[in-house]
Amino acid sequence: MAVLIGLGASLANVGDALADKRVKAAIIVDANNNNVLYSQSADAPRSPASLTKIMTLYVLFAYMRAGRFSPDTSLKVSKHAASQAPTKLYLKPGETIAVKDCIHALVTKSANDAAVVVAENIGGTEENFARIMTQTARNLGMKNTTYRNASGLPNDQQLTSARDQAILAMHIMRDYPEYYGVFETKYFDYKGRKYRNHNRLLFSYKGTNGIKTGYTRASGFNLTASVERGDKHLVGVVLGGASSASRNAAMVSLFDQYWSKATSGKPKSTGLIASLLGAPTPPRPSRKPAIAVASAVPAPAAPQAPAPAPLPAVAQPALAQPRPIVQASLASPSRLSAPNATATTMGNYHVQVGSYTSPADAQNRLGMVRQRAPELLDGHLPFTATFMKNNTEWYRARFAGFSKSDARNTCEALKRMSLDCIALAAE
Repeated sequence: MAVLIGLGASLANVGDALADKRVKAAIIVDANNNNVLYSQSADAPRSPASLTKIMTLYVLFAYMRAGRFSPDTSLKVSKHAASQAPTKLYLKPGETIAVKDCIHALVTKSANDAAVVVAENIGGTEENFARIMTQTARNLGMKNTTYRNASGLPNDQQLTSARDQAILAMHIMRDYPEYYGVFETKYFDYKGRKYRNHNRLLFSYKGTNGIKTGYTRASGFNLTASVERGDKHLVGVVLGGASSASRNAAMVSLFDQYWSKATSGKPKSTGLIASLLGAPTPPRPSRKPAIAVASAVPAPAAPQAPAPAPLPAVAQPALAQPRPIVQASLASPSRLSAPNATATTMGNYHVQVGSYTSPADAQNRLGMVRQRAPELLDGHLPFTATFMKNNTEWYRARFAGFSKSDARNTCEALKRMSLDCIALAAE
């Protein structure tokens, strides 16, 4: 489903005549109205490198919003996570690390081992988590993005585009304003060591409030950045720089060039028509230190999940048993059979369980249905999709990531439990 209409619009009037030769692809977006001010090979496939970690965090924030993790939840480190190539924290197999430390490590140090810790504690395996990431990208309208790992380490099949990364940046700040402030973190202390954020614009360019750098030999030097001054707000993505200095210079040059064209005022609310986990159109991003604020709030009790479960309970942070989260057939109305081991992607069908004029009602419906049928819906991210009817905004309560047959079978099983639903293809 397309979610940021302005970013998905035709760019016939935004040419490459003045393309910045310091980078391979770029886009500048007015975050107040979603208009693309500059585009340079914005849809060309590029390696995301550590920009991947923005999606890793987006998914983690969704699970935190749902109460499955708190900032203080301890996550177990596996041998696979500890074996990741640098940059990393050099975590040891068998030890644990708090969610909030993983978040800060991803934002500042861009730690690959911490990224895999998050992936495995959510998805059971990094491969399963990558499927969640890819399906989430589809739900957000990121048409040219596929994830194969949680860190951004080299993988020829892991691809994105400048436009898709701009969409993701705008979603993470709008959908999770309570957590987005962490991207402003300049320094992170962990076990006696201080790590400096790789995003140098935080230290040198006025108004920068995030979000992430990335580099591999295949990708070149990448950067997604957000700059806000007064009522103006620009989001930019540059991919494929020859060096970190030239990448940063290209971003600053583009921001300077298009700042005068940025509009003043509140973000365009109608441009965002869907968000995960039942969130309505989000407010303007908060600038509070989100993780510190969130950690002061008692964590909700974790729902009890059947074993084996792809999500660990908050009180039991051990790794979930490896199990493909999707493409499972239904052996009975209430129990999943063995997963399809050949599945490589999540399905593009949804199960809709209600439509409401109140976002709270839609969220309550999602929570109730998931509680009634945890085995049927395990691993399928809940979200709402909004639409206008007779000048009224409606919220469709849905679960994502089904194949066509699984969506139909799941819906039939829910109906036998007296839960109304409908199976339909993702828009």
